[in-house]
Amino acid sequence: MSSVATPAGAASAASAASQPGRTRWFALLVVCSGMLMIVLDATIVTVALPLIQRELHFSQANLAWVTNAYLITFGGLLMLAGRLGDLLGPKRVFVSGLCLFTAASALCGIASDQYMLIAARFVQGAGGALTSGVILEMIVTMFPDPAEQPRALGVYGFVATAGGSIGLLAGGVLTQAINWHWIFYVNLPIGLATLYGAFRLLPADRGRGWRRDTDVLGAGLLVLALMIGVYTIVETSRYGWGSAHTGGFAAAAVALMIAFLARELFATNPIVPLRFFRSRNTAGANLGQTLAMAAMFGQFFIGVLYLQHVLGYDPLQTGLAFLPITLLGGALPLWLTPRLQLRFGAKPTLILGLALLAGGLTLLTRVPAGARYLSDFLPAMVLLGAGNGLAILSIMTLAMGDAGPEDTGLASGTVNTTLQLGGAIGVAILASLSTAHTHSMLVHGISNQVALLAGYHLAFSVASGAMIAALLIALSVLKEPQRVAATEDLVGSPNPPLPADTARA
Repeated sequence: MSSVATPAGAASAASAASQPGRTRWFALLVVCSGMLMIVLDATIVTVALPLIQRELHFSQANLAWVTNAYLITFGGLLMLAGRLGDLLGPKRVFVSGLCLFTAASALCGIASDQYMLIAARFVQGAGGALTSGVILEMIVTMFPDPAEQPRALGVYGFVATAGGSIGLLAGGVLTQAINWHWIFYVNLPIGLATLYGAFRLLPADRGRGWRRDTDVLGAGLLVLALMIGVYTIVETSRYGWGSAHTGGFAAAAVALMIAFLARELFATNPIVPLRFFRSRNTAGANLGQTLAMAAMFGQFFIGVLYLQHVLGYDPLQTGLAFLPITLLGGALPLWLTPRLQLRFGAKPTLILGLALLAGGLTLLTRVPAGARYLSDFLPAMVLLGAGNGLAILSIMTLAMGDAGPEDTGLASGTVNTTLQLGGAIGVAILASLSTAHTHSMLVHGISNQVALLAGYHLAFSVASGAMIAALLIALSVLKEPQRVAATEDLVGSPNPPLPADTARA
């Protein structure tokens, strides 16, 4: 997509890029601290759900709203949050989101009944969307140099990947050592420290400005469409895909999205210019990411069930079994992936990553009922971890590569939206398919373990197919972003600028 930067967009990019090197890397740590808080919260709550249910007297159906309330506002506001970064400035949106998220965390911690907790989780999701929706925008603006940007995104990828595992561990420790309230209180010191760093280090940017003709109606239609869409997906586990409830809300989400697209065609100053999606990389990378995340999130969910219900693993053994994905998925974006991108390009690195992911998922389709971890499960975990570490950073690079300074916020919000929606769709579909197949086999007299394994194999097969589809999109649709000529000279530099090196300067 060819786009011409607006004066405000060009000025903000130049201002951010002109910061001293050490300041920019410290500013990167600030925005990654905000991301760490969001990622921690996504997983830390899971561990404490049983205790929350007992103490606040949740029913099983209402307990899901502790998670769903967060997901609905988070997924529904991500794209708008990114666009607000373009209009109002990413620092303003980031700081506003941090304040909202931190305050809502305090409310969650002091919640004395289920209604207060669910309401606070709705607000927390909105704060999380505003915070994370502009992080990629700030990173690509602060690090426009093709030699530095992959390394900066690698730090972000490391935090985003490792944070999930830290959340599971921290949730267990805090819940057992103190109580579940502290899984929310832990956000307060992180949030306050990040706010301090944001005011001190992040470059000021007023954005393009909110004009009188800015498309408020389009923004409302977009948020409603996404929120109802996320609600429909997360509630399929309760109502089923073929129910009138699911069909009715899905139709409402589609109708609202069509109304939004129609509005954007004729709006004088659209909130989301449709020209943004004419880029092959923008459309292809986000579609590929949706498929890849559906496969990966679904694989995690089904893999946990397989290890516990078929192999009899306890929660600690299950967490350790997935450790290779965490270690490789976190380490490679920090070290190897940026170097491969500089040497060979983002597209070849992505293709290699998706191929490894497809290979790992294919291996899982053959895991036996009496699997031995080292020979039957570990090889798949290694392939998935390595593929994840190569693919996620590369697909972000391609998705953000064609966005001009006036659209980087929208690109950031879109990438985060497709990541979240892809994961939600993957878990919902694979769980439904696995359950239905297992049930049909049980009806025909097949033993419970054999039926469970068959259901999990079907889910892994569908996940593998989705990953292969993402690989085909990468091969046929995506193209290498434009790179400055100086990049080739930097590749061979014996002392490339690394975050740690810069911090010591």
